[in-house]
Amino acid sequence: MRRIDTIDDIEAGIAALRDLDPRLGAVIEVAGPVPLRRREPGFEGLARIIVAQQISVAAADAIWARFAAAIGAMTPAAYLATAPEALKAAGLSQPKIRTLQAISEACASGGIDLLAVAGLTAEEAHAQMTALKGVGPWTADIFLLFCAGHPDIWPGGDVALQNAMQDAFGLETRPAEKLCRALAEPWAPWRGVAARLFWAYYRVRKGGREVLPT
Repeated sequence: MRRIDTIDDIEAGIAALRDLDPRLGAVIEVAGPVPLRRREPGFEGLARIIVAQQISVAAADAIWARFAAAIGAMTPAAYLATAPEALKAAGLSQPKIRTLQAISEACASGGIDLLAVAGLTAEEAHAQMTALKGVGPWTADIFLLFCAGHPDIWPGGDVALQNAMQDAFGLETRPAEKLCRALAEPWAPWRGVAARLFWAYYRVRKGGREVLPT
């Protein structure tokens, strides 16, 4: 399965999507250039997503700096070797400490390979990620899209994507997650590029305001 690692990969996906669904031609024209938006792979990328959840960007950046200093190397082994008191002092909440503990233990034991999940089917990758304690569907989707470079992930629960679909297809109401996922099924195996396309489309429709998940 082709990973999304470069702008060339995005362009290949856009071309494939145009062939898969002629309705997307208008979306592609409005969206303009679709950004790659890759993040750190593996444990570091997933840890950043966990740390940043439900707090401001400024707070997440400050906590991340203290967290990185506390554990040194950004690896599961280094995390497991760090005292919980040091993690708490860095600003991590107890739920986030427990989630990162579970992720680190799974990585260290071989329960999951965060660098290999991009090669699985969307369903298999999502199932492996959400099997990790504390990792929900949204976290799994964002990691698989932006850190692992999985080509076929569609975050159907993302409100910006739902709004973009409503706008693009002239739907009377914003599609709920189940319908949003169903509408995207014809775009496999390029749903990861389709998600980036609709975020780019919606950003234009919102006058340039950023709509990508942080």
